Amino acid sequence: MSSAIFIQSSFPSKPLNKSPNTHFVPSSKLPVSLSFKPRTAFRKRFSVRAGLIEPDGGKLVDLHVAEPERELKKREAASLPRVKLTRIDLQWVHVLSEGWASPLTGFMREPEFLQTLHFNSLRLDDGSFVNMSVPIVLAIDDSQKERIGESNKVTLVDSDDNPVAILTDIEIYKHPKEERIARTWGTTAPGLPYVEETITNAGNWLIGGDLEVIEPIKYHDGLDRFRLSPVELRQEFDRRNADAVFAFQLRNPVHNGHALLMTDTRRRLLEMGYKNPILLLHPLGGYTKADDVLLSWRMKQHEKVLEDGVLDPETTVVSIFPSPMHYAGPTEVQWHAKARINAGANFYIVGRDPAGMGHPIEKRDLYDADHGKKVLSMAPGLERLNILPFRVAAYDQTQGKMAFFDPSRAQDFLFISGTKMRTLAKNKENPPNGFMCPGGWKVLVEYYDSLTPSDNGRIHEAVPA
Repeated sequence: MSSAIFIQSSFPSKPLNKSPNTHFVPSSKLPVSLSFKPRTAFRKRFSVRAGLIEPDGGKLVDLHVAEPERELKKREAASLPRVKLTRIDLQWVHVLSEGWASPLTGFMREPEFLQTLHFNSLRLDDGSFVNMSVPIVLAIDDSQKERIGESNKVTLVDSDDNPVAILTDIEIYKHPKEERIARTWGTTAPGLPYVEETITNAGNWLIGGDLEVIEPIKYHDGLDRFRLSPVELRQEFDRRNADAVFAFQLRNPVHNGHALLMTDTRRRLLEMGYKNPILLLHPLGGYTKADDVLLSWRMKQHEKVLEDGVLDPETTVVSIFPSPMHYAGPTEVQWHAKARINAGANFYIVGRDPAGMGHPIEKRDLYDADHGKKVLSMAPGLERLNILPFRVAAYDQTQGKMAFFDPSRAQDFLFISGTKMRTLAKNKENPPNGFMCPGGWKVLVEYYDSLTPSDNGRIHEAVPA
């Protein structure tokens, strides 16, 4: 794909912080205000300045073992008690290892877990706060806890028993499943996809500690070149001389309404005085629920969007965000925004019902459609991030294209829902001209045509190898 430069070099790991009283890389002093007054996007008093936003805590963590030390770590790993990781656990190792959750240096111990659940933020050693809204934890069962015994280290292995990482200075504590579910999702209703996949049948204990990841996580699915780490993304933004980065997360195909929003955002940033704002088009690449479009097909569709000129490859970086998806609405969207700060984004586009889903047992949305953007504007630890709310786009039947909705002539606009879009694609019918680029729509039709009845209930996720 012509839209991104892909960097293949590895980055030497930084020394891990071994302080027994903290789980964080020591932070640089950053002024953090805990004002809860909502922030308004595009305030006229913004001062335009060059340079990327600093990561949370002042620097990115890199939890990879330096290459010369890997064989030694593998020998050490062979001597330690083992904990087998699920596919989603491995995705979280990937997230942590590259610094998306900076300044976290591993799976959460109990203090970080409780702060995340109850405050959606973490207090650093210098008294400042960073946002952290979803627990990044590792569950173990009674038998695993017993095997670990008094060891202060464990080896994390994949499904084939290959060592992935060593977890050091460990702490084992109770896994309060009901409390975790209630506070993360705001409900304990049955049918929450991430809960059923990762929590319901998980062990009754959580194990936290500092991670030493033996080798970078790779998936060997043809998409690894798109999985740019925060370090690599920042290098790419610097290479392009970006003076602003605006991030757009998605887990769906891109239609022309999305493209309108992204191109209009760039126009507005240029009007504010920025010289070269760069779009980070950042599809989520970890676990998603079974009825979401597979990542490989989404990436094909995004490629066509750039090939057809709907988005400009010169001002767009396409990369995969490795996080699993919770579908936890206003709670989760804070995590999505926080991770993009660490990747260098200082503007974040947020739309209707971000990270939301339908209620699992009632015929309604699980979350208020406007709460996500309102929460982002007030969330502690996200004060440095500028929130860009969606403008509503719909199909303008008078112009034959996607346009911003004009309530004074509402009768001219057609709203094409995700359900309607999927139905058209499944039936191999075309949407109105101008709704999606032809190449992108063709990919979507081919995707639904490729599905068989046996695909029902399939878990759509990449498998690290």
